Amino acid sequence: MKNISLTPRMLITGVLLSLGLIIAAVPKNTTKPYKLTAPQILDELKSGTQYLEPEQVAQMLVEKDPYLQLIDIRPQNEFEKFSLQGAINIPLDNLLSDEFTEVFDQDVKLNVFYGNGTTQANEGWMLLRQLGYRNIYVLRGGLNYWAEVILNPTAPPSTSPNDDLAKYDFRRGASQALGGGEMAASQQTSKSPAAKVPGPKPAGKKKKVAGGCS
Repeated sequence: MKNISLTPRMLITGVLLSLGLIIAAVPKNTTKPYKLTAPQILDELKSGTQYLEPEQVAQMLVEKDPYLQLIDIRPQNEFEKFSLQGAINIPLDNLLSDEFTEVFDQDVKLNVFYGNGTTQANEGWMLLRQLGYRNIYVLRGGLNYWAEVILNPTAPPSTSPNDDLAKYDFRRGASQALGGGEMAASQQTSKSPAAKVPGPKPAGKKKKVAGGCS
């Protein structure tokens, strides 16, 4: 079977179609005052500002940052098998439920969506950004990438740049702290302290969605 490569035009068309379906599904009576257009959301998608790196989330978990709120958007049965520390389960199909309005209608906590990959998390992000909610992020790569770089990090060559060695040291320490399994001492590549990865800061006070969005 031949591999089919997608052109940039085809990728953008696919994103716009997804955006159209998501926006069409949003109740008009709740989005009219502050609805974002498909091009506006597409601009945010292209900038990639919705992503938090695994190292950023790992650091916040290790430090028990009270502003972090992980939201697992997978079905409940998958959530019950494995989830990230402190995460709550709001399946993608339930994001618009009134039960969860207060989770999103605030600017105090950083709500970080994750799934097995990033597709469903991005769909949830697009939906809530279209509604005007802020402080909504996506864990880059989802659980699959998290397992690869945080729970089971691969040691780089000893000749790698110091930044790469420091990043590995951080990942290895985070793995030990977050239950990734014990690492052999022989895997250590440097004596440098784990580098801290700055993350986004919450607004610091509650703010309702209605009346505009960024």
